[in-house]
This record gives sequence, C-alpha cells and structure tokens, in this order.
Amino acid sequence: MKASQFFVSTLKEAPADAEVVSHQLMMRAGMIKRLGAGIYNYMPMGLRVIRKVEAIIREEMNRAGAVELLMPIVQPAELWQETGRFDKMGPELLRVKDRHERDFIIQPTSEEVVTDIARQELRSYKQLPKNFYHIQTKFRDERRPRFGVMRGREFTMKDAYSFDRDKDGATRSYRAMVEAYKRIFDRFGLQYRAVAADTGAIGGDLSHEFQVIADTGEDAIVYSTGSEYAANIELAEAVSLIAERAAPTEPLAKTPTPGKSTCEDVAALLGLPLARTVKSLVLATDEKNEAGDIVKTTVWLLLVRGDHDLNEVKAGKLEGLKAGFRFATVAEIESHFGCKPGYLGPIGMKMVHGQPVKVVADRTVAAMSDFVCGANDADFHFTGVNWGRDLPEPDLVADIRNVVAGDPSPDGQGTLAIQRGIEVGHVFYLGTKYSKAMNATYLDETGKPQLMEMGCYGIGVTRILGAAIEQNHDARGIVWPDAIAPFTVVICPIGYDRSAEVKASADALHDELAAKGIDVLLDDRGERPGAMFADWELIGVPHRVVISDRGLKEGQTEVQGRRDAEPTAVPRADVAAFVAARVKC
Repeated sequence: MKASQFFVSTLKEAPADAEVVSHQLMMRAGMIKRLGAGIYNYMPMGLRVIRKVEAIIREEMNRAGAVELLMPIVQPAELWQETGRFDKMGPELLRVKDRHERDFIIQPTSEEVVTDIARQELRSYKQLPKNFYHIQTKFRDERRPRFGVMRGREFTMKDAYSFDRDKDGATRSYRAMVEAYKRIFDRFGLQYRAVAADTGAIGGDLSHEFQVIADTGEDAIVYSTGSEYAANIELAEAVSLIAERAAPTEPLAKTPTPGKSTCEDVAALLGLPLARTVKSLVLATDEKNEAGDIVKTTVWLLLVRGDHDLNEVKAGKLEGLKAGFRFATVAEIESHFGCKPGYLGPIGMKMVHGQPVKVVADRTVAAMSDFVCGANDADFHFTGVNWGRDLPEPDLVADIRNVVAGDPSPDGQGTLAIQRGIEVGHVFYLGTKYSKAMNATYLDETGKPQLMEMGCYGIGVTRILGAAIEQNHDARGIVWPDAIAPFTVVICPIGYDRSAEVKASADALHDELAAKGIDVLLDDRGERPGAMFADWELIGVPHRVVISDRGLKEGQTEVQGRRDAEPTAVPRADVAAFVAARVKC
C-alpha cells in the first residue's frame, strides 16, 4: 500500500485531556479521535491494529476448538432479570426502552444471551462440550471514563463461553482456554503474566487474569522469584511472617502517646520497629428485615501488623462478611470502643446490647508477642501486649492482608516480588451460576436433565492497543511488536517525487516485500526526511527502509528497526531478503 492511498494524520502535541502515554500517543498518531466521554472513533491506522489483534485471537480460538458466532449489542432485559443482574449490576449497565416501553440493555457482556442459546440448542450430552465465542462491541457506563481506550465506555471484547457436562469437563475446557490465551499473548509479542485472580462480580470458583506488564499499570501483580506462582495482589496468599509465637518478655503497660494516632507515629515515639505495632480496623455488617430496615449490626475488629495493609477482598471472603460489609461509622466506633479512631485496640472493648465485637487477627498478628496496640483511650497505647495473658485468643485467625515484596512465597519456593500490570484478559470457571438461574440443562445418558457447567473467557481487544503502547514506547513515539503493528515495514524514499531512480527502486522493493507476504507501506508523499521519519517513529512501525539517490549510487539502502540506535547498510539487491529475515510475525 502507498501512503497517498491511505490516511495518515499525525499531531505534534497531544490534546490536553490525554492523561496517560497510550492515550497521548494514540491521539498523536491518528489512531483514535474522541467522539464523546469514553467513546472514540477508531481511525484507519488504529483499526489496522485492531484487525491484526482480532485475527490472532480468531486463529487461536478456532485452533482450540471454539466456534464463532455473533450476539447482538442490544439485549432484552428479561434475560438479565432471570439472573438478577438487571438490578444487581448497577449504573454501569446501560438500560434503554424501545418505543413499546420494553426494557433492553446495551451489553457489557453476554453470559445471559449465550446461556439462552445453549438451553435451546444443546439438549443432549452428545452435543457437549461446546465453546462459543464472538468479537463484539461492549458498553459499560463508567462513572469517570479516562485513560483513552484503557478505561473507555465503549470498547471491543472477545468473549467466549464453554458448556460442559460436569466439573471435570469444565476444568478441561478452562485449562484449554488458558493455554490458548498464552499462545495469543505470545503471538502479540507482549510481556505478560497469567495470574490467579479473584472472581469478582462475574462469580465462579476459578479465575486467572492475563496482565500486560507495564510500570503504569493499575494492578499489582505478585509473583515468586523461585517458582511459577503468580497472583493478583487481591488474591495473593500472605503467610505468617512469624513461625511460632514467642513467650511474653514484657509486662502489659498503658503508655502515654499524646497526639500519636498512627502506628508510624507511635513506633517513632516509643523507639520501636513499626513491625512491633498492631493496626485496628473496624468493619460493620448489617442484618436487614424484608422491608430493608436494619435490625442488627455486628461490629468486627480486624487486626493487621502496623506495616501491613488490609486486603478488603480477602476480608470479604470471611464467614460473616461474605454478604457484604462496610467500614464502621465514628459513632459505632465510639459506642463499642469508648474512643475515637486512632487509639483502638482489642483490649477492654465494650459490649453493646449484649453483642461483643468479633476479633479477626491476621496470621502474622496471631503469632506476635509483646506487641503495641491502641488502649481505647485517647492519647494512650498498650505496650507489652500478649495473646492469652492480656486478652483472649482472637475469634478468627485468617489471611487478611496484602502481601509485600520480600514475603515468603506461599508455595515455599523463593520470595514474592511485585510489579505493575494492565489486565487485558480474564478467564473464569463459572460452574452452574448462570445455567441454574436460567435452567440451562442437557439430558444425560439416562435421559435425566443435568445443569451445564460453564466457563467464560474475555480479552479486551481495544484495550490491547493501550496496554501494548504503555509497555512499548519511547520519547519518539510508539514501538509496536511486529505482529500487531499497523504496518510491519515502511519504505521511506528520499526524493520519491523528484528522482526517477528512487521512485523505481522504492516501487520495486514494495512489490518484492508484498510478494513475500510482508505488510509494507510505501511513503510516497514526498515529505522531507525529518518529517517523514518522525511520523513513522511516532506511529511505531517496527522496520524502516530508507532509499536515497546517494545510497543507490553506492548500491546500498539503510534498514533500521524501531528500537535500533543506528541504521544498518544493506545492499539494494539483498534488502528484501534481509528485511524478511528480521520480521517477527
């Protein structure tokens, strides 16, 4: 293709509202244009990347045995009401009415629709397993869309859904999708990790996220330096940092700590390591009657070491907190502890209406001795606190903290490290969550109906673009991996519109590379070299060939990879073969 036949539109400066690097560079490179908040036109240059991403996904999904279909963007609300998600999903679900006042939704995902297909079409065990997928526009009404395509409202996603006879079959389908995803991301040419993850609002028992590694990523990824263990920080297991609780060596003392309400300040005042302190966090759970009125509130005291942070996802999995919790109000804290936040602790808590506070200690806290905690009295803390002697054992000991770098790996191999990542793919084992709600059954060998076991598997197609750029860019612009670049090779002829020799050579090389199946663009716009090179460095084409009169007189061309510091001189007769050998797709 020639540049004059295509559409090249670059900007020297990014718009003021472009917040992150990927947003800035996609706008400057002419890949997207903003239409509304979180809604973009994908311009020809950006669309080429999307189509390459989609092609790789299709090839690997088909290779894994999945079958492509296409489900609509607009879906009847009745299906979502069957599963309860019409109400539960909240304002992110865009609800609309047609001219007959019937309710519809603009799909954010398609579990309900595909389950409806399955319950109508997959009636016998002989038709299972089956995996349906589509690549389709989605819409989630983000409260504050930002970061360009990274957190937009309208986006393209590949979502797949597997249907199996039993849990063993569903697990095999899940594992097959994990392997397919690894092949997909390997082919994209991106550095990524597959990490164990929380199932979140989708539900289910088993989940992995595919995270593209990037310093600007919103997610913290935990991995072992000595094994294959990897998990999202929400799920990463934190082992106790103390093997065995030591015997007390200090007396319990109520120590003045005037104006010192944080563990950091208390530790500094007392001249103790922060790891000797215990942090108190107060949660509340409400029991409601059918009218929605609160009839009972239970207060929970969660204890983590002073240098650790509470993991709310882990806390939400504890018995008694699974149905939902909130942070207690100041009034509730004062009622149960007799003081304002900042001096709270597990000793001397009050009983209100005969209801004790439930105490949950993190694994490490449960093994501590001679520790420091709040005294439930302003400007005082207890020192020399010991379980059993000074206060009862906690009601529950559990992993409720975030891991930190340097923690032992929970599999006993190596230590944990943390890096940032951008979630671009997620796989879930759903079990019967949706098939039960929608009565999606098949007949087994005995003719009895059985619920189908399901899995769902998503890849953020348009999000891949932003994640790839966040991982691969420099001061000059984007650095695309070969496989998903808008063009793999650009020919930059100097004086194309002035030199017959340059024009003929450039045209011939274009045809040679195209004949080899290489996605090549010839810049025939007649731009000055500096402006021409700057455009393609900004756009991020991985390989550039420069042809000039002076080079042709010497029988040479210059080939330069987007990451190369200097060009390589290559004989004109050999350049097509040289470039073909360098291309990695």
